[in-house]
Amino acid sequence: SHGNKEVFSCRGILLAVQWFWDRGHKDITVFVPLWRKEQPRPDVLITDQYILRDLEKKKILVFTPSRRVGGKRVVCYDDRFIVKLAHESDGIVVSNDTYRDLQNERPEWKKFIEERLLMYSFVNDKY
Repeated sequence: SHGNKEVFSCRGILLAVQWFWDRGHKDITVFVPLWRKEQPRPDVLITDQYILRDLEKKKILVFTPSRRVGGKRVVCYDDRFIVKLAHESDGIVVSNDTYRDLQNERPEWKKFIEERLLMYSFVNDKY
């Protein structure tokens, strides 16, 4: 949302990570699809890609798998990675996604998502 739905803003990810880091949270994991590493296309803009590489080197960011099959991009369902890790590590999920489909997949995830989903917004660069 930092890129106003016009660009994928890596700076927005960094601002969110910094917000939690400044409050003493050190066990932070960011999931981003692997294809965000690729050279951006005019129809899929991305800004400050170097931030993704920096966060990956610091072991804060994990790229979720994706591949090309017959010229088309195939991505994994990364929502499951997010909820599974947060549930197993007794963490929280920071997202504006309600994960409605995953709430129905596992009963223990339904309660977890209801209680541990932290939605957010940006006002310019303020998280």
